[in-house]
Amino acid sequence: MKKLFILLFIVATCGVAGNSQNYQNFHFDVNGDGAVTAADVTAVYDYLLGNVPIIDGHEYVDLGLPSGTLWATMNIGASSPEDYGDYYAWGETTIKTDYTWDNYAWCNGYWDKLTKYCFQSQYGYNGFTDDLTELVPEDDAAYVNWGPNWRMPSKEQIQELVENCTWEWTTSNGVNGRLFTSNFNGAQLFLPAAGYRWSNVLKDGGTKGYYWGRTINVGGYSHYGSSIYLSSSNVTEWGQGRAYGYPIRPVRVSQ
Repeated sequence: MKKLFILLFIVATCGVAGNSQNYQNFHFDVNGDGAVTAADVTAVYDYLLGNVPIIDGHEYVDLGLPSGTLWATMNIGASSPEDYGDYYAWGETTIKTDYTWDNYAWCNGYWDKLTKYCFQSQYGYNGFTDDLTELVPEDDAAYVNWGPNWRMPSKEQIQELVENCTWEWTTSNGVNGRLFTSNFNGAQLFLPAAGYRWSNVLKDGGTKGYYWGRTINVGGYSHYGSSIYLSSSNVTEWGQGRAYGYPIRPVRVSQ
């Protein structure tokens, strides 16, 4: 009965929103598209039926995490949860055929000649530092490719996922990967073992997975980005060279 009341109240709100001078006082943009319309009623209806909700055309799962972080169900460029999708160097927003330090956007040809996102002078070009330790939105592939509601996960969000879920090595529709199951609400998230790209070669596909976060691996080196690493034996947050091509699983924070 309570759910039905909520649904009917939002239907009524959507119906009068266009005529109400007090519309700005209501906050029922359920699907996050910037407007209160009949589409929000559909989003609530899907929620009540237990369907996966959609924001900005991208599905997500609510794992009940303390931070309110919502994880997308697919990688950028993927058409299903099992699809590997596209690969990006850390801090780059377009895909390419070769992934090397020679063509990495934020260095001058080598890993110890960084030109952006550097907090250690020994890794900066001519001693360069800027103390940027997290990607600004325009260098965040999730923000650029999916819109402002989405980001690459922070190091803390990666750690939260790993620490608050159980992770089972499994096969989904013929694809190996890790199935994360929330310790809070039992919701599940599948990350395929999509491997990585170096030069023009895909490596470790089907046996290991690597997913970029938006934070520099501050505990280590400026030329390392934080990432999720998964295999049949382990899941952890770790750092890796920023020029490698990794897939990206975006996140957003619940409203």
